[in-house]
Amino acid sequence: MNELPVVVIGAGPVGLAAAGQLRKRGATPLVLEAGPTVGASVLRWGHVRIFSPWKYDVDPAARELLASSGWTEPDGDGYPTGRELVDAYLAPLGRALGDSIRLEHRVTAVARLGFDKLKTDGRDAAPFAVTVATPQGERVILARAVIDASGTYGIPNPLGASGVLARGEAAAARRIHYGIADPLGRDRERYAGKRVLVVGGGHSAFDVLIDLAQLPATPITWLVRRPFADAKYGGAENDALPARGALGTRMRGRVDRGAVTQVVLPIAELRDTGAGVVVSDGMRDLGPFDEIIATTGFRPDLSPLRELRVRVDEILEAPPALAPLIDPNVHSCGTVRPHGARELGHPEKDFYIVGMKSYGRAPTFLMLTGYEQVRSIACALTGDRAGAESVELVLPQTGVCSGGSDCCDGVDCGATESACCGTSAQVIPLSALTAARL
Repeated sequence: MNELPVVVIGAGPVGLAAAGQLRKRGATPLVLEAGPTVGASVLRWGHVRIFSPWKYDVDPAARELLASSGWTEPDGDGYPTGRELVDAYLAPLGRALGDSIRLEHRVTAVARLGFDKLKTDGRDAAPFAVTVATPQGERVILARAVIDASGTYGIPNPLGASGVLARGEAAAARRIHYGIADPLGRDRERYAGKRVLVVGGGHSAFDVLIDLAQLPATPITWLVRRPFADAKYGGAENDALPARGALGTRMRGRVDRGAVTQVVLPIAELRDTGAGVVVSDGMRDLGPFDEIIATTGFRPDLSPLRELRVRVDEILEAPPALAPLIDPNVHSCGTVRPHGARELGHPEKDFYIVGMKSYGRAPTFLMLTGYEQVRSIACALTGDRAGAESVELVLPQTGVCSGGSDCCDGVDCGATESACCGTSAQVIPLSALTAARL
């Protein structure tokens, strides 16, 4: 079975990094991408500038592979947009990987050849059977291992406060954009001069609201589901990612100046009146609005994995060993203990979920975390046990943790030292973090 490829699902930053790490170790990767180009999901938020400079945005194995093809690395101190990340890095990396990439190959199911979920004897020796929808029709690809780096951007959370579509949400779909809209670019005509409602309390909402506030005669309402504490704007100058801290500071300024009206309303119903959409919690109405932008986060699509023995946390839908470290109910800091193949493994041997999808429904993911995940997994799949176990990535605290002194093993995450969540040793440089906007 070793002559079969390792299938990687998704050609985003982490999926392509996995392919580079596998190739470096002599394995054969096969990357299956649902979109028409590498980085297809990144291009959907291509106008957004990421939080850290180029010198920290490139996976080490990918850098080696690209260097051998004559690639010129961008200026390390520049901050790329999503589109620039694709054009200057992911697209060249895709070309360097050559026929290891299959575009417009959407994975619809992953199973063990000849084994449904119930069958055990001989299961680990059977190859994976990956069912793929392609422009030429459905096909099945055999693999010796599978790394799912498909992300979550394609599955947005609904507007309904209960986690399901609010009553009337589907009927109002023509007025709703899910994800990070581009009010100053391709979406300007849609939003300029309109009554716009933005729903969501994270950095994606900040991006959209700050852009909308630059449009003339555009009344903006910002809806959150629960009271918005000051800490949720971010750590400002205490944030390990200065650009992220600055975003929160700018957002706070818009609210303080009255450019954005903030309201608290858990949505239960939407009513499209023809003159706009009214949103309601069942007792109080808000609106009408011409357009709604839902920056409510995303969730993993686990349906293609139904015949695999996959274990996920009952709350976050992340691997159980990882979930307590990233649960936003406990703390909001971007710090995660080192983790790799051991923590990301499942009862299904040689199957891994990585990248943003490994975080399930948790909202904060760092691209650099994904690069270290796939380095460890590539080592595990090529017999380098020591390399797989030697996971040294430790992320510093951001100064914005919601848990205070009771979270993160009793360490005060609001401290100015890089000691949050057990990260007092081997901390990487603060500026070396890349926040994925996926």
